[in-house]
Amino acid sequence: MTETVLLVGGGGREHAIARSLSESDCDLYACAGNRNPGITRIADGFESLDTTNVDAVADYAESVDATLAVIGPETPLAAGVVDALEDVGVYAFGPKRAEARIETDKQFQREFMAEHDIPGCPDFATFDDPEDAAAYIDEYDGHLAVKPTGLTGGKGVRVTGDQITKAEAMEYVRESEYEEFVLEERLVGEEFTLQAFVANGEVRTTPAVQDHKRAYEGDEGPNTGGMGSYSDSIPQLPFMNEADYREAVRIIEATVDALDGYRGVLYGQFMLGADGPRVVEFNARFGDPEAMNTLPVLETDFLDVLTAARDDESLPDLDFAEKATVCKYAVPEGYPTDPKSGAKVRVDEESAGEALLYYASVDARDDGIYTTTSRSFAVVGVGDTIADAEEIAEDALAVAGEEGLRIRHDIGTADLVQKRIDHVNDLRGA
Repeated sequence: MTETVLLVGGGGREHAIARSLSESDCDLYACAGNRNPGITRIADGFESLDTTNVDAVADYAESVDATLAVIGPETPLAAGVVDALEDVGVYAFGPKRAEARIETDKQFQREFMAEHDIPGCPDFATFDDPEDAAAYIDEYDGHLAVKPTGLTGGKGVRVTGDQITKAEAMEYVRESEYEEFVLEERLVGEEFTLQAFVANGEVRTTPAVQDHKRAYEGDEGPNTGGMGSYSDSIPQLPFMNEADYREAVRIIEATVDALDGYRGVLYGQFMLGADGPRVVEFNARFGDPEAMNTLPVLETDFLDVLTAARDDESLPDLDFAEKATVCKYAVPEGYPTDPKSGAKVRVDEESAGEALLYYASVDARDDGIYTTTSRSFAVVGVGDTIADAEEIAEDALAVAGEEGLRIRHDIGTADLVQKRIDHVNDLRGA
């Protein structure tokens, strides 16, 4: 039987999922608030709707006779879209609303880790009174990560001693729109992401990826949803060793065991420091941009993972091409603080050369594709080495021009990768 798969979401991550599924024997439908031109060309049908309206998503799934669903973004998970799809008999590869709290509620996340003795949990405290939070910041002996408890699109966290001063952090908790905060010890090191397919009590991990949150080259500027990322031709990154990777896998597996019944993708963001990896946060879905590093080198049929999960079978072992990847996002000028929309996107699949192009948030008009106020598109180079992949990605971006667009050209470059290696070596006294 040919499966009918519904993809929920319309960003760059979802374009990567759609492209991966297009190589499988399935009929693909999608729904999102924005019409992603890359997904619309792949899908058999595309419905424009608010994906947090879970009844509308379930109705669309029924209308196309979906036999499976894949959930891309976190907001529909937080709204309970998996629960709604299950109510109409559609298996969705993603956690139900209660399990998605591992991402959507940072207080729950840390208390869950502490309760179940999950390794890698930092020192933390939770607050629902801004004045109490401000007092804790003032009195804490060291620096802190200040995290609103809910979803912030990757842009709500502030770190003292790095992004802001303690006085600015106190002002932030008092005057921001958020009401509840988790205050954590500041973790020092190099961040990396480990994503895992999870179902039926089994875990299948993918190669590590390093995202670049800062807006500007040299890791300067405000945090963003992610300006780009890279992976190596082996499971670990150049600044990691095999033991670091295995420890991150162990933390993911311990978390899945404690969650009991979790399904979908579990994404662990780690900080690798002198004492090994510690948990920055968990997410309940693929990363964006990390999905664009992982899925292009996945040689196992993604549909086989989905059907095994649904049919309560053992998940297939994951095979990955021994290739490195470099992903670079093009974003509108002023992103993320004051983004300017309306610039014409000149790159397309043909002009991207050897690179893969993934559309994210763009405005498709009759005369072309234009930027919105969010990340526009990403190009991904795939090569034998990180240097090869970076060159492919950079060549593709050169075709696009930069009028109205901004790019972090340093992602994946030899100098920046070496800087990461040196940083971890310094922390470890090597």
